[in-house]
Amino acid sequence: MNIHTLIIDDETHARNAIIGMLKHNFPEIVIVGEANGVFEGLKAIRELSPDLVFLDIQMGDGTGIELLQRLDEIDFSLIFLTAYEEYALQAFKYSATDYLLKPVDIDDLEKTIEKVKHVMHRPQFDMEALLNSLKPENNTEKKIVLKTSDSIHLVKVTSIIRCESSGNYTRFFFDNRKPIMVSRPLKEFETTLPADRFFRPHQSHLININMIDHIKKTDGYQVIMTDGSNIPVATRKKDTLFNLLDEM
Repeated sequence: MNIHTLIIDDETHARNAIIGMLKHNFPEIVIVGEANGVFEGLKAIRELSPDLVFLDIQMGDGTGIELLQRLDEIDFSLIFLTAYEEYALQAFKYSATDYLLKPVDIDDLEKTIEKVKHVMHRPQFDMEALLNSLKPENNTEKKIVLKTSDSIHLVKVTSIIRCESSGNYTRFFFDNRKPIMVSRPLKEFETTLPADRFFRPHQSHLININMIDHIKKTDGYQVIMTDGSNIPVATRKKDTLFNLLDEM
């Protein structure tokens, strides 16, 4: 039985790596297409009607979750791709066929393909379950692991005021402890932290919208956080921020 498969990932080398492993090791997998983001992915799914989709969680033009939300029907098996493993992935685990950590290991891929073959043509994806598991009330006591050069910190998600990018490092600011610098880029935490609680108003900043004190309209929009920090809002992010605040 051939499994018509679509790869959606904004990293060309990641797509090529997965496609190479699939072609050389799994003759039943037929690659029908690939896409580099949400827009192309939606178009490919609608045109190709794949049996199986490998879907990156974080892409340049949006997230894999946003892609799924735009579909009228999800009638394919789904494997999430991600570069990290944090608490939020448990939600994906319960709502998709499986997930794979990048760079993808051939042994993990083999186990996942076997799983796919056993569950083909059965209902696979429960979007409602996924979204419910990511709601703020279900994440209130969730903790995130932050590793520094000399310590491992377990901090409550709700205690995070904001995150600030510094090259390949991210500095976390809290309402109850000193800042923590982690040697991981901000992009990873943008996906790890709950999307309905954390927002990236600027390329260098990720903020907890529940920790906003007020918004200044002078000199361009600026968010003033509860710690007194002044965070710029990119013009293209202004409407999204206001929509999030309206939904609180």
